Amino acid sequence: MKFPFRKIFYATLLIVTMAGAYFMLINSGFANLFSDLDLLVMRIRELGILGPMLVIGLMVLAIVFNPLPSAPIALAAGAVYGHVVGTIYIVTGAGVGAIIAFAIARFAGHELARKFLGENLSLGRLGSQNALTTIVFVSRLIPFMSFDLVSYAAGLTAIKLWRFTLATLLGLMPVSFILAHMGSEIVESSRGDVIVIILIIGLFTLVPLLINAVQRYRHRHQLNDPEQPL
Repeated sequence: MKFPFRKIFYATLLIVTMAGAYFMLINSGFANLFSDLDLLVMRIRELGILGPMLVIGLMVLAIVFNPLPSAPIALAAGAVYGHVVGTIYIVTGAGVGAIIAFAIARFAGHELARKFLGENLSLGRLGSQNALTTIVFVSRLIPFMSFDLVSYAAGLTAIKLWRFTLATLLGLMPVSFILAHMGSEIVESSRGDVIVIILIIGLFTLVPLLINAVQRYRHRHQLNDPEQPL
């Protein structure tokens, strides 16, 4: 097997470039904008008709650069533009960012992963196009699941770009609408109320998944142990 020196070089160059860009964001103080909701709302309103471009651009950066938070941007979009329009801007920015992250992983890491992991990368039944599409879609519905890491991880699999994009956009819409709604109500509600709502949403999303996982584990355990009653 020919060692992929060129791919490793390009992947390393890309990682170094992204790391440099991230540290520039941090050192310039621009990264503080991502976590200051009041400042975000003020900057978006100051830009007028260019405000949506700021929302979309910040959302793209937040998805591509994993440590940057995206939730405050979504809340700010809802606070300035309301439920429906805010959701459109959130989905647009997050969708573009997810596709860029997917493309980076596909370009820099997919071939290398196949060479070094071989058949282990196929994931068995979970590696089918339908299964991968379902995994991406479900992951988008879970508020506390890392949106960024899922996008990068998907790029290392064999999932087709159009399937990834469709699953991402469909999964984004409900959570984006909820965040936009909370942002639109944030002026009338206390920050503590908003945090409680987010925790409740995450709880109701995760509990059914945990129950399903426990049921599957118990069923598999019973099948492996004939003495256990089914």
